[in-house]
Amino acid sequence: MTGTQAGYGPLKRLLASPEFNVALFAFLLNFPWEFLQVPLFVAMPEMAHWDAVLFCTRATLGDVLIALIAFWVVAGLRRHRYWLLRPDTRSILGFLAIGIVITVGLEWHATEIQQRWQYAERMPTLPLLGTGLAPLLQWLLLPPLILWLARRQMLGEACLQ
Repeated sequence: MTGTQAGYGPLKRLLASPEFNVALFAFLLNFPWEFLQVPLFVAMPEMAHWDAVLFCTRATLGDVLIALIAFWVVAGLRRHRYWLLRPDTRSILGFLAIGIVITVGLEWHATEIQQRWQYAERMPTLPLLGTGLAPLLQWLLLPPLILWLARRQMLGEACLQ
């Protein structure tokens, strides 16, 4: 019993940490999004099932990393890891802007420089940059939900203590 209780403290701290909650909800929201946009990429609909699952999983882990980087930049600017508990408009907009800049840069690099993937004809793209609208919308729509869910989870955990 003592070993279980001793391990409970660090686990509880991990589960209550803002980084864990941002990563958790970034994964849970971005994973289905990646599958929904499969028809918007060349060769993805014809890809073998398991290959497509792995591709979407890697993309989702990249989305989680982008969310964590955006979170940490805002935390650095706010000088507080728990800014998420009392987010202001500037912090939320900063989180969104950082994610959008990273996403646009990565999409441009992957499609134009490395040619790791290509957009299908049905993917609307931004003029000049050529970034797909779906990845951009992903970073406009999901991050506010990620922050909201992570905040609710953290506040719920605090209430239980």
